[in-house]
Amino acid sequence: MSDADTQKAATPRLTNAPAMTQDEYNRAYRDMLLIRRFEERTGQLYGMGLIGGFCHLYIGQEAVVVGVQMALKQGDKIVTSYRDHGHMLAAGMEARGVMAELTGRATGYSRGKGGSMHMFSKKEHFYGGHGIVGAQVSIGAGLAFSNKYRGTDEVAVAYMGDGASNQGQVYESFNLAALQKLPCIFVIENNQYGMGTSAARSSASHALYRNGEPWGIPGKQVDGMDVVAVRDAARIAVEHCRGGHGPYLLEMSTYRYRGHSMSDPAKYRTREEVEQMRREHDAIERVRKALLELGVSEQTLKATDDEIKALVADAAEFAQSSPEPDPAELWTDILVEA
Repeated sequence: MSDADTQKAATPRLTNAPAMTQDEYNRAYRDMLLIRRFEERTGQLYGMGLIGGFCHLYIGQEAVVVGVQMALKQGDKIVTSYRDHGHMLAAGMEARGVMAELTGRATGYSRGKGGSMHMFSKKEHFYGGHGIVGAQVSIGAGLAFSNKYRGTDEVAVAYMGDGASNQGQVYESFNLAALQKLPCIFVIENNQYGMGTSAARSSASHALYRNGEPWGIPGKQVDGMDVVAVRDAARIAVEHCRGGHGPYLLEMSTYRYRGHSMSDPAKYRTREEVEQMRREHDAIERVRKALLELGVSEQTLKATDDEIKALVADAAEFAQSSPEPDPAELWTDILVEA
């Protein structure tokens, strides 16, 4: 594939989606900005050696999880991969607890034992980030099975990356979800690149939203850099699942500005490509412009940014001042007697 073809594949398809209300735009702006600022601070703490292990930032993809979350209700369940900090915050998990877990502190959501890729919150119906590529998808099908078994109208959302979308257990999950008509929304966050190569070079399917067709799963490709388009597509998927019609597949065409992980220099793409995406397609800037057009002042937007920066600074301070886990924690949560 030529460089031109790769660049074309990396550019999300744009849609003409209906506008949100000002309150919805305000919520989307605040939620996406929180994720952006939180991840920027996370990168700084990682560089200082205060966060260990693997760390995958969500910078650039904020519109996906925020837009999907706007279509969900209390009780709907979420499971995702290792690029999970943004999903936690969007689900309602506190910045303090997430940052404390990232830094391995006892006040973290997994008491400092899970780190970046392995924390959850039963209260917020967030069932984890998962380090094994694609493993969370079958868990998502299981959560959807639980919803149906208990007779609720709740849905489960299973997020995965474009690389994970070709894993074997993903197709096994498609089959089971379609067979049992499970209320599961499979969300492929196609950020155009896997760990070291483009999706266009690593996947024979260049229309990932159609990957569920052999099982009769309807799919839709969405501009994942447009929070309005994401919300509207998610509403269609949620209505489909709540109505008892089985699973739905959404391919979110998005883009990550940083490397695959903090250790990835991302030399497989050009600096110009990243800068162009930031300049022309940034999801937060798009919402910011919409708010300005609605009459919101620059001063108000700056006040929101200052509020978010203070919240993230507080989370970082809380994490660094929290105690490390007691060594006895090594022996907790490893056995359940039934």
